[in-house]
Amino acid sequence: MTATRLTEAELRTVLDELADLLVDTVDGGASIGFLAPLRRADAVAHWRERAEAVAAGHQTVWVAHVGDRLLGTVALAFPDKPNSRHRAELVKLMVHRDGRGQGVGRTLLATAETHAADAGITLLHLDTETGSPAESLYLSAGWTRVGEIPDYAATPAGEPHPTTIFYKRLRPAAETLGTPL
Repeated sequence: MTATRLTEAELRTVLDELADLLVDTVDGGASIGFLAPLRRADAVAHWRERAEAVAAGHQTVWVAHVGDRLLGTVALAFPDKPNSRHRAELVKLMVHRDGRGQGVGRTLLATAETHAADAGITLLHLDTETGSPAESLYLSAGWTRVGEIPDYAATPAGEPHPTTIFYKRLRPAAETLGTPL
């Protein structure tokens, strides 16, 4: 398995594969911001917007391949405020149903964490659907559970569901706070 950071141009070359992954993830019941059934055209549009965010430096995106098949992705979203440049949000960790249980999610998570630390990020945060399999992944990877917000987002079926907030310190903030990325 390989995890690769994508440039804007590279992301655009795998738009179709990423759209398929997004549709599969939503169809599989993951609450990642979309309602089912997700139209493929909307999935493609989502990834086009991510390509623009990558080009602008607001996000980084990694994909995981097993053989020649794209089976997962994760992104880091960076805040635009000067007092927030030490942190990033881990977003859209997705693993195709065919790739689950093979370490794809764990590899993507570790890759994003390593690259964030190398870029001077000292704090990561995320939210995930309460009770989802992702919660155990984050806990086993050393993330700290902050708490739960009721009815935070809708499931793909449109039902309100709580979310759990997590964070992870990558290294003491005093070491790099104020260091430009």
